Amino acid sequence: MATEPTGPATRSYLTSTGLRKIEPYWYPYTTMAKGRWLGREMLEVVSTEFRDRSIDYYRYALESGVTTINGKIAKPDTIIQNGDRIENVVHRHEPPVTAKPVKIIYHDAEGEFVVIDKPGSIPVHAAGRYFRHTLVEILKNEFGYEKIYTVNRLDRLTSGLMILGLSNKTASELSAEFREGNVKKEYIARCKGEFPAEEVTCDQPLLTVDRQMGLNIVHPDGKPATTIFQRIRYDPDTHTSVLHCRPLTGRSHQIRVHLQYLGHPIANDHVYSETRIWGESLGKGGVDVTPSDERSAPLPPSELPESSDKLTRSEATPWANGGKLLPRETGHDIGMGSPVPLSKEAVEIITRLRSLKDEDEDWSRWRDVIFKAKGALAPRDIKIKAAPPQNRRKRGGAAETESEMPSAVTRTEPQLTDEEVASRVKDPEITEGSGESLLPLDENGHRYCPECYLPLHPDPNPESLYIFLHALRYTTSLGSFETEMPDWAAEGADVGLGLMQ
Repeated sequence: MATEPTGPATRSYLTSTGLRKIEPYWYPYTTMAKGRWLGREMLEVVSTEFRDRSIDYYRYALESGVTTINGKIAKPDTIIQNGDRIENVVHRHEPPVTAKPVKIIYHDAEGEFVVIDKPGSIPVHAAGRYFRHTLVEILKNEFGYEKIYTVNRLDRLTSGLMILGLSNKTASELSAEFREGNVKKEYIARCKGEFPAEEVTCDQPLLTVDRQMGLNIVHPDGKPATTIFQRIRYDPDTHTSVLHCRPLTGRSHQIRVHLQYLGHPIANDHVYSETRIWGESLGKGGVDVTPSDERSAPLPPSELPESSDKLTRSEATPWANGGKLLPRETGHDIGMGSPVPLSKEAVEIITRLRSLKDEDEDWSRWRDVIFKAKGALAPRDIKIKAAPPQNRRKRGGAAETESEMPSAVTRTEPQLTDEEVASRVKDPEITEGSGESLLPLDENGHRYCPECYLPLHPDPNPESLYIFLHALRYTTSLGSFETEMPDWAAEGADVGLGLMQ
């Protein structure tokens, strides 16, 4: 459960480069302890369950006092118990999404459903760093829909057709159609290589092996999945093929993984068409599934200065968790969410995927800066509404109350002294100060958020925010609905900027 920020209003705006952006804002979460969290330390849980920020950030946030359990400040070694109410406040930096608008294709007020065309890069639901830049929030805030019930979901990177219920009854009926395989789904994809001219059916079972990264592979213990592919055209200039895809089942990443298995991954897929993750074979024919206990921690990027590599968790933060390494730091969290034992190859793939993500987020650069900054996180103007009672509790209990976060939190001792930092990190000087007056700047002109010290990245190219996969047409009991063909699927389309190198 999460409540709306109560501080100054945040502003969503469009840029001249084709992006939709939003100013960072403090955001409160409230949730009840999940079963898999019980008996575990707070830092271990948050660093394992959530990978959108580094371990050092979560440790720093906990030491700042922005996380509470049952109204009391939680520490890294606090043990989570059954029935605990956890409240956490983060300074949310929502990534930019495309400025391309959501299109309403069909609105049936009497039938209580709406059909839309979702641009690639916009997630359907709030997750990770996304909240306002989600399809559900955009439809509520910009189109005036009070209630939206999702029926089918598309990946954040995928564009195209979605059907949404305007009532729970309609959404349940449509969801049953999708679940029972009674909806004919048709997609368009652009894949690498010259795909066979004849129709190809892939019926390999699929399994989610890493829930945090959303990684799926072909696995004999996976769920049945079938996709029918038909080539529309082959473009020798880009050595890519445009395909018509018919998924007969609805597994996560089904078309993406089946195309990878066939040796023709989606041409600009950031995950399943990346040699740095899968090697030169790009996962063609699947990966080895022989169980293995081998694990290794993600390595820092090779281009980082040696001093950054050596600023390890045990050296930098002996003040938290007694210097003991966490599962995410040793690699032993890999496979914790997998329903089957993982092979050595699968573990290596997940490790490389995680390392690339951490490199993209520039967590190592952030880590060097944060040990110089003495200020704790200080959420402003935030009120947290308590979570509702758990299902096992009786109704009609005490009314929910609101608790106000302190405007500032003081750490009892600094993370490191200036002398300790100087001996370990070769980093430009940053200005001491508090709150908004602190804006670190390094020799390359990189800046950091003045409130939470996160690295501030240049705007991405809009072409990098989606993949060549589009939901074209659905045929349901309510009728057949379709979108226009995506621009990148047209004959002679200039897709150079979007292709993986």
